[in-house]
Amino acid sequence: MKSTRFAPWMLILTVSLAMLSGQTSAKDTKEFSTVVPMAKPDPKWQGRQKSLNERIKKGNVDLLLIGDSITQGWEGAGKDVWKKYYDKRNAANLGIGGDRTQHVLWRLDHGNLEGISPKLAVLMIGTNNAGGDQPEAIAAGVQAIVEKLRSKLPTTKVLVLAIFPRGEKPTDKLRLINSKANESIAKLADDKDIFFLDIGAKFLKDDGTLTREIMPDLLHLSPKGYTIWAEATEPKVKELMGEK
Repeated sequence: MKSTRFAPWMLILTVSLAMLSGQTSAKDTKEFSTVVPMAKPDPKWQGRQKSLNERIKKGNVDLLLIGDSITQGWEGAGKDVWKKYYDKRNAANLGIGGDRTQHVLWRLDHGNLEGISPKLAVLMIGTNNAGGDQPEAIAAGVQAIVEKLRSKLPTTKVLVLAIFPRGEKPTDKLRLINSKANESIAKLADDKDIFFLDIGAKFLKDDGTLTREIMPDLLHLSPKGYTIWAEATEPKVKELMGEK
């Protein structure tokens, strides 16, 4: 009779232990807004999205660069560097200013990948999430994008770049959030189809300071910054595209 009497308490203890051990999770990654595809109603954003789809429809895409305004900037401050490194590779720029992970997820479902099979996709996204999302949510959003890329482009290698440093000092709040997110993002790599590369230190002085020579507003790259990006990633891009 004693065992029957204490059975309810044993059940409660069992459930509690299961929750603590992670068998029952109170917070699933699906709760993060960063993983829920979302479009922007802004006409400028919609126009950019349309132009990207028009580029993709032309085909002949061997390399994708996916991201936000920092990636879109290859068409501005980085245009000369792009011509040197990427024109010859049939590259397409899938960057839209202001995008967060959820916006990229929506775009990938609405034309940005339709009918193509590139050799490599280079992804750098998440800094726009830093203002409102915690590192684990940002990392979850990047993971969702990587999973979508692998699903829609099964023969394409994915190179995930660590979110670039921002702010002048190493103690900058948003830089710290990005750095913490990068710790989780790095774990996405399987070094078979998914690869991770952190080139952040290349943009910084020895003391961790970010200068306006590299990022004029301490976020977006100058022409010199784009040169650093291209040179730092070139060996891995060349390898993953199967170039000799």
